[in-house]
Parts: sequence; structure tokens; C-alpha cells
Amino acid sequence: MAEVSSEQIYLEYRSKVAAYISSHIRNREDAEDLVSEVFMKVHSSIDKFDENKASVSTWIYTITRNTVTDFLRRNRVSEELPEDAPSPLLTEESYINEETLSELADALTYLEDEERRIIALRYGSGRPLTEIADKLGISYGAVKIRHRKALSKLEELMKNKI
Repeated sequence: MAEVSSEQIYLEYRSKVAAYISSHIRNREDAEDLVSEVFMKVHSSIDKFDENKASVSTWIYTITRNTVTDFLRRNRVSEELPEDAPSPLLTEESYINEETLSELADALTYLEDEERRIIALRYGSGRPLTEIADKLGISYGAVKIRHRKALSKLEELMKNKI
């Protein structure tokens, strides 16, 4: 596409792209980052644009929509389950005594191997969930969900005295 430059596209579509992104992303800094990401994608793929397949506005809208969708997928789980939210199981003082530690050890045996490993890495080794995800070779979102599920199981087992 020789007749329209990346700069022309940026000047013409920046406010529209920003408005679309802002309507889907609440955090202003994230929205600004996504606007930049969209125009970096436009710039890097402008030579692949085929005006016989779509108009410039359709092409940019598609890039923008896909960028927002990818961002929301990457961040959905972290917004639903904050990593630093304390678990009542591991924060209440009543769970700190010897008897309770023994019960906790028994309860851990009822977890699946992966859940037990996540709990051990998180609380035994003090590793962040992002590092655990890398170590286990699974997504951060999956680790967060499995971590929360394991804590819920442990809490239930401890309430029922296994």
C-alpha cells in the first residue's frame, strides 16, 4: 500500500482507535499502551495490507478489536482472582498451632499432585504464581485458578476436620 503511509493512518484513525479501546479498557495506562500496540501492528504490517480485501478502516478496526480481545484474555483471570488476596485458611491465627499443622499435612494428601505442588511452591518456597506457572509449564491464569481451588479444598477439609 504505497499511497497511504503509517503516519497518515495514525493521524486519521488515532482518536477512533483510542475511543474504541477506552470503551473496553478502564485503566487509562493500559488503554494508551494498547493504542500504541495497535499502531505498531499497523506499521509493521502495512506492506501486507490488501485494499482489494478490505478498506483501511476495516483493517484497522480488526487489528484494534483483536488487540483488545487478546489483552482481555490475558488479563481476565488476574482481574477475577487477585493473586494477593489472602486465604482465610492461611491467615487465621487458629491455624498456626502444632495440631493444626498436622491436620493441614493430612489435608494436603487429599489434593491432586499438581494442586499439592502449587501449594508447596507458593507457601513452602514462597514463589510467586507467575514463577510457578513457568516452572510447571502452564499458563498464569491456570495456576491462579488451580491455586484458588486447592486453597478452597484445604479450607473445606480443615473445617470438616478431614
